Amino acid sequence: MTRVGILSDTHGRLSLAALGCLVECDHIIHAGDIGNPDILTELQEYAPVTAVLGNNDYSQDYNGAVRRFDQAVIDGVTFFVGHFPRDVRPEVVVRHAHGQDVLAENGARGAQVCVHGHIHYPVLLRGNQAAPAQLVVCPGSVSFPRMGFPASVAYVEVCDGTVTDAWIESLDGKRLM
Repeated sequence: MTRVGILSDTHGRLSLAALGCLVECDHIIHAGDIGNPDILTELQEYAPVTAVLGNNDYSQDYNGAVRRFDQAVIDGVTFFVGHFPRDVRPEVVVRHAHGQDVLAENGARGAQVCVHGHIHYPVLLRGNQAAPAQLVVCPGSVSFPRMGFPASVAYVEVCDGTVTDAWIESLDGKRLM
């Protein structure tokens, strides 16, 4: 069994409570708006990290190592990560410099778990609501939650290519969904 801890929208702040939630994780996903490269360095002390840029992040701050989209295969399960909810659809509209919108593949097709941030409140979609993925996860925000939710993180447990469990909890350990 592999536990993946998911967080988003740290905006340069990573509390001890948030770190404590990730100590037992085998892999960590940060879904953007990191706010400070030191946060990724700190997370990497606990487990391998997959991270994407948010609308408040700049590639040069991360020496080009963090991109808009990323994908990880963890214990046989494919995770696709983007910051915006629209980013985790298999195709997204991309506006080119000359103003033309085009539909582009982003790599989400075939992913079992799609992860996004940006909205600062938790979302956990399964089944038809998550299609074509099995699961869509937004962990909320560990630093600036919205919509009356507390600061939160998500967990996805996987084993041999199968998602075995997924949930979102507040930093004090209360299960939200």
